[in-house]
Amino acid sequence: MNTIVERFEKIQSNITSLKLNKPVNIIAVSKTFDLDYIKPLVEHGHIHFGENKVQEATAKWTEIRKSNQNLRLHMIGKLQSNKAKDAVKLFDYIHSLDNQKLADALSKHQTSLKKNLKYFIQVNLANESQKSGISVGELETFYNYCINEINLKIIGLMVIPPIDQSAEKYFKSLCELNKSLALKEMSMGMSADYVEAIKHGSTFVRVGSSIFGSRS
Repeated sequence: MNTIVERFEKIQSNITSLKLNKPVNIIAVSKTFDLDYIKPLVEHGHIHFGENKVQEATAKWTEIRKSNQNLRLHMIGKLQSNKAKDAVKLFDYIHSLDNQKLADALSKHQTSLKKNLKYFIQVNLANESQKSGISVGELETFYNYCINEINLKIIGLMVIPPIDQSAEKYFKSLCELNKSLALKEMSMGMSADYVEAIKHGSTFVRVGSSIFGSRS
């Protein structure tokens, strides 16, 4: 069996052993890896893949999607509003919705392209200046704007905890915020902490190096 598939199945097995009452989606974060390297996992039947650059993702996935319509692509990186149209064309999920200008652009292009993506609002729980995300204080207003004013399908919240702190308190906080908005999905947890994230309610985990190995 291919090494990538073996690693993926190990992660699946770890998640199954948690005996959860709701499904967890593993987003195989394939950014920087070429399609030939990723293909064994596609052929294994996995459908959720994550990218963080629109241009790279477009070059990589456009052709294969024509023959494999089950694939679901997730934009997990910072998205600039001038790339919104290309993102709407390619992706099914955006995990990094983090400001009104971007939300307006996505809404406009969704309408013109007759598409309806699913969105996570990225929340900057630690108020890190170098990190994107809506502040907790602005979250409810922004959420209401997205669903009521511009018709975006917000399915949950997303967080990237600070790398130098315990992730658990941030997972716990996001879970509480998610419940306060009555949202059903959550995007949190990566290779190092996906089990902890799932224990706190994450339904989408973004796993890269544990599947594909370290990036050069």
